[in-house]
Amino acid sequence: MSKVPAELKYTSEHEWVSALSADGTVRVGITDHAQDALGDVVYLDLPQEGDSLEANAVFGEVESTKSVSDLFAPLAGEVVAVNSALEDSPELVNSDPYGEGWILELRPEDPAAIEGLLTAEAYQAELG
Repeated sequence: MSKVPAELKYTSEHEWVSALSADGTVRVGITDHAQDALGDVVYLDLPQEGDSLEANAVFGEVESTKSVSDLFAPLAGEVVAVNSALEDSPELVNSDPYGEGWILELRPEDPAAIEGLLTAEAYQAELG
């Protein structure tokens, strides 16, 4: 059974979103379920700080020993930080998907849009 922290929001594409600050900035990563399905992560192709993302659009890739998978933006907005630790240690996505393995921080165009994402319960139901 995958870990699904109750305080986070989720997407059907297996990303999690955590509200970081009052200005609406969020942190984004892939879920425990996603990292488990991928296997050992060996590389991530990520956007740059300042890039604009469209909701549900591909913003990068995660490459594992099994496959290459697209990463989808959970919300539209501007990338304000990218986890540079993943350049040298992509395995952090596997070992700590909700902590040190975070992927990027985003300033959403519409901070209220986070409320439209899946709750932990709804995401767990999608997993079956």
